[in-house]
Amino acid sequence: MRNIGQLMKQAQKMQSKMAEMQEQLAKVEISGQSGGGMVTAVMTGKSELRSLKIDPKLVDPEEVEMLEDLIVAAVNDAKKKVETYVNDEMQKMTGGLNIPGMGNLPF
Repeated sequence: MRNIGQLMKQAQKMQSKMAEMQEQLAKVEISGQSGGGMVTAVMTGKSELRSLKIDPKLVDPEEVEMLEDLIVAAVNDAKKKVETYVNDEMQKMTGGLNIPGMGNLPF
């Protein structure tokens, strides 16, 4: 029975760490860029788009499609960086253990 008690304490500790991580992910901001920095997308660690900055030089009615492509690329760059950050934080929290079902948290 002692092992079950220890396991429960570890589970509670992990749950507490997960709650802290969720709070941290909501606060952290990670940016992605495209077009050599002419388009910048900023996301939270929870993949929520916070801001989008576009260099005024890109605003040309004749080049809307290029601008759209650059926006998509910047958002995708930010999302990849968020995923890497979340995975790194999960590795720190779990001590490198691969826990099934935890790889895609918090999404």
